[in-house]
Amino acid sequence: MIEPLVLELLALPKAVPEVRRAVRDHLGAPCPQVQLCVSELLSNVITHIGEGTPVTVRLFLTPDGRTRLEVTDPLPYSWLVLRNPALDEESGRGLLLLEAIALRWGVEQNAHGKTVWCEPPVPGP
Repeated sequence: MIEPLVLELLALPKAVPEVRRAVRDHLGAPCPQVQLCVSELLSNVITHIGEGTPVTVRLFLTPDGRTRLEVTDPLPYSWLVLRNPALDEESGRGLLLLEAIALRWGVEQNAHGKTVWCEPPVPGP
């Protein structure tokens, strides 16, 4: 069982590899799918809300035994849009990657912000 990991940080490009490393170190094993998911979620905040946005990254085990990754930001009304970008577009595939990798994902909104979450597969012990 993994202990919860909670990171409070600013969504900056330099934070992405730092959080990827923190997730890998926390899980104690290679976890490319979890790292890809956290990269995509942080990158979405940077791109669509803005660099320097305060975020909270959480990684924990749910009561039903799934690993859950969450990224919370302070903007409750910025919508996530699942796109089908053209072949020559250089962006717009983050949520498609999340959907392809995660067992489940979603968004929870309240008056204080929103949390985008996913349950990526995690390698066994």
